[in-house]
Amino acid sequence: MKLMIRLFPILAVVAAVSLYATNRKDTPILGLKVVAQRDDCGDNELRMAALDAVLQMDADRAMPILLNVLERHDQCSEELRRKAVFLVSQQNTSDAEKILLRAVREDPALAVRKQAVFWLSQTGGGEAVSVLETVLEESDEVELQEQAIFALSQHSGARAEQVLRDYVVRNDAPLELRENAVFWLGNEGSHESRAFLQDLYSSISAQQLKEKIIFSVAQISSAESRDWLLSVVQNESEPVELRKNALFWTGQQHDLEAADLANVYDSSVDLELRQQVLFVLSELTDDWAVDQLIAIARRETDAELRKNALFWLGQSDDLRAAQFLQEVVAK
Repeated sequence: MKLMIRLFPILAVVAAVSLYATNRKDTPILGLKVVAQRDDCGDNELRMAALDAVLQMDADRAMPILLNVLERHDQCSEELRRKAVFLVSQQNTSDAEKILLRAVREDPALAVRKQAVFWLSQTGGGEAVSVLETVLEESDEVELQEQAIFALSQHSGARAEQVLRDYVVRNDAPLELRENAVFWLGNEGSHESRAFLQDLYSSISAQQLKEKIIFSVAQISSAESRDWLLSVVQNESEPVELRKNALFWTGQQHDLEAADLANVYDSSVDLELRQQVLFVLSELTDDWAVDQLIAIARRETDAELRKNALFWLGQSDDLRAAQFLQEVVAK
């Protein structure tokens, strides 16, 4: 009985492979081996169970079975091929990357190609970066391009980062995907990506992309990032919403100083931007933030701004805020 239990996964695989052989009717189309679609896909649940059993095998025995599955291109085997792609990615062999690359290039199902692209992000090397670049250059499938952008973001190295930068500047690429590439470049956090994004900001007009650049630069915490964000805040030629956005993310910088926000407040004539400064101050835990709110509430001549500063002081747990509010009430 114990022997039969140990043999069951292998017997299941053999049964599944026999089903493949029985049902195959290969027809060459465009250089690919395409299997005629059957009206009845049969017991795919059993076949999936057989593939689960393959994960327990060593690579020498597992790979031929997985290759057999991936050679099929009928609709009935699409779910099986997606599973096979995952299983290939788990095999610690030199052939795994080549098999995944082939699936990206040749499989007719978008879902399978997306799965192969995803796992290339975990296992692929230099050749994988080239294939992912080709996907971005030649594919018109947005979902596949999106997966390729993510896969590239998971590759360390200058080459993958450069491919993402090249994609961001493409005016023919979907805006939302360019935004994704900007996000991942900010997540990378390199000096080269920060400098690239800052230069790009001044050369584009799409506000959505500019917002994403502001966010991404803010994720690269450095004095250079802080200074650049402040330059956007103080640039009166920029739309106020972008300046407010940059101001918010400036408030997330660890090395922000009181003088930075005081200068923004004093130099701005825009009511919305000044209100945003008050909000940013209210979000900070530094002692000087409360000092700045109190100072503004004392000297501000605009009634709305003074009331705004008092409101945010009321949200503070700092004893100095309570003392100042008591002082105002007692007048």
